[in-house]
Amino acid sequence: PEGIPLCVTISLSIGSSSMVKQNVLVRKLAAVETLGSASVICSDKTGTLTEGKMTMVHMWSGGVKYDVSGKGFDPTVGEVTRAGGASATSDKAVRSSLLAALLCCNTTLSKVRDEDTGEEKWEPKGNSSEAPIVVAARKVGFSTDEVNREYKRVLEVPFSSSRKMMLTVTEMDSRTKICDNGLQLKEGTRYLTVCKGAPNYILQDCSKWVTETGEVLTLEDSKKEEIMQVIDEYSSKALRVLAIAVHPMSALPFDPADDEVTLDSKFKGCCEDLQLVGLVASIDPDRDGVKESVASAHGASIRVVMITGDYLKTAIAIAKNVGILSPGDSDECAVDCSSLRPEGDYISDAEIDALTAQTKCFARAKPEDKIEIVKSFQRQGFVSAMTGDGVNDAPALHQADIGVAMGIQGTEVAKGAAEMILTDDNFCSIVSAVEKGRTIYAGIQKFVAFIMSVHIAEVLQIFVCVVADVPVMRTPLQILFLILVTDLPPSIALGMEPGDKSILKMRPRPKKEPIMLGWMWQSSIMNGSILTAVIVGVYLVCLVHYCDGAIFQKDIMALDGFEAKLAKARTVAFISLVFSENIRAYIARSFDQPFYRNFLGNVEMQKAIIAAQVALYLAVLVPFFSDTILGLRGLDIGWWGWGVSLLGPVGTVVLCELYKVVTHWQVQQYQERLRKQQEAEAEKYRQDALQQAAAKKHGGKAGGIGPKDVHLGFDSQFKDKDASKKTKQASWGRVLCCPFFPAVRMAMN
Repeated sequence: PEGIPLCVTISLSIGSSSMVKQNVLVRKLAAVETLGSASVICSDKTGTLTEGKMTMVHMWSGGVKYDVSGKGFDPTVGEVTRAGGASATSDKAVRSSLLAALLCCNTTLSKVRDEDTGEEKWEPKGNSSEAPIVVAARKVGFSTDEVNREYKRVLEVPFSSSRKMMLTVTEMDSRTKICDNGLQLKEGTRYLTVCKGAPNYILQDCSKWVTETGEVLTLEDSKKEEIMQVIDEYSSKALRVLAIAVHPMSALPFDPADDEVTLDSKFKGCCEDLQLVGLVASIDPDRDGVKESVASAHGASIRVVMITGDYLKTAIAIAKNVGILSPGDSDECAVDCSSLRPEGDYISDAEIDALTAQTKCFARAKPEDKIEIVKSFQRQGFVSAMTGDGVNDAPALHQADIGVAMGIQGTEVAKGAAEMILTDDNFCSIVSAVEKGRTIYAGIQKFVAFIMSVHIAEVLQIFVCVVADVPVMRTPLQILFLILVTDLPPSIALGMEPGDKSILKMRPRPKKEPIMLGWMWQSSIMNGSILTAVIVGVYLVCLVHYCDGAIFQKDIMALDGFEAKLAKARTVAFISLVFSENIRAYIARSFDQPFYRNFLGNVEMQKAIIAAQVALYLAVLVPFFSDTILGLRGLDIGWWGWGVSLLGPVGTVVLCELYKVVTHWQVQQYQERLRKQQEAEAEKYRQDALQQAAAKKHGGKAGGIGPKDVHLGFDSQFKDKDASKKTKQASWGRVLCCPFFPAVRMAMN
């Protein structure tokens, strides 16, 4: 049917337009359809699952733990205290750690005026990870602007996902200490290297540590273990921990005038013999609604995987907070991405598949790790959505079935590689987009089934007339009118059908599943046959009434004035068909639910049907349209003709709704088959993962992971058979409660 491509394009366009209101900007129209089959969401943490507004709550320096009070970015609220509440604002260890950290920051803090309220508020500008450092430093008296004026930076090595740290070199101008009541510098110090980054990476390069009094001691293994315990303690509270280390230098280890010296060489030259100054721990609150959205995704049989650059224990704590990890999950559900490349090179595809088949949280991830994870999910049959914001994330976004870039913190390169952009950087928007994608796809299925059923009916009606030697019941212009007025507007309205409330309780459709399934074709053929039967019946009754009992073409053509008599019969059949197709549009809103359920829920459908009815009355009652163009006689059929025309829609609604009992059973069978298939595949992958782990443990070689073109299953949390049974029973009840079917209800009971 020629209307299907137009309706599909309009449906996808309207759907992508409505997604903008849900903070989702679709760059590629096909992504709207792909969203409906998404079966795994790989999400960043900072700014997506969390607010990205970090606040420092603890710090460790010189072997002493400190608390930092005050939430938000206002430095005038809260202070740094020791255990017990004693102020530590002037402590040497605190001042040394925070100033050193500030020397390795590019973020500024200033007051800005709120455009809505007109009030002034403190707001950081720069990296969200550095914001808590800048705020805490301001609480002990260090201003970013003053520090930048007083200390000249001569080198900066930006943070990278491979180094996991940032490095700066600052001129000390023969200072004897880093600041008033701060870390003492040895004689001859002209430059100070400051490193800020992942604690486990920085500790590897530290050979000394600074005590509370400023004394520099050798970092023994026992002390390193003690510091790691502090890091684990903070991380297990879902805090992001950064380590601060320094290295005083009397001269630069490279020639500043030599342009051939690479940045990596400068980094290696300066990042030696580091002295650990302190640790800062910041909390990044979970976004409102994220936990509920993760639960909704799980209910929709969608795996949610967190991929973050954070320390493993921090990642685990946050994953538990938002519901990605369940309390009963094993340790294998969260891994450090070094497991993917234990010796530098990536392990085999089979081993990666075994790892990703059970992992829900990846920590210390690099951008290239994201690519391997996405490829693994795709090998296993997942349809993956991947989030990213940096330039290095672009390859992973391009590799994923649905690349999702961040609209606020995302780079232009990341946005260009993505299929969709989150304008609010919020994970909840992804789940909303998946729900909308499923709704749009379901709408496409409905209007395709509707168009096919009415076109089958129109073809069959003409075919029956030709075979039975009965005058064809409509002219080519009348057929064109039906296509333009009766078929297209309701089809477009079906594409805009509101989503079923249970759409996120269904499983994702397999990636290669056709739009029209076998039971949908059967439904379209049966509904088309029903339309054919009732309209042909109405037409034959009208021929008998208007043509003096004649129904065959030769007999009718022998009558006096047969054109007018035949036109009356065609008019009644035409009116009845328009009525029937309009009621069929309402029936097509659901394959298995009664048509009156939420009858007025689709406003666009009401508009389409009203437009079709107005066009019908103009076509049959206005002489210019009826007589001259369409050859109809609406003014001559009388009340009898209008009454008989109602037999079509009445017969259509009764018979089509009765057939929904069969369709409902087919839908339930389809969902059950899909559930069993996906659970079987999930179990197969779990067993393969166990075999892979056992083979690796014993030094053997495990086999492959299994078929690659399958729709991967999900964890046991999606195997609620009792709930499935209850849903099935409730759905049967809803179908059989239709007042048209008391006999059917009795038979089913």
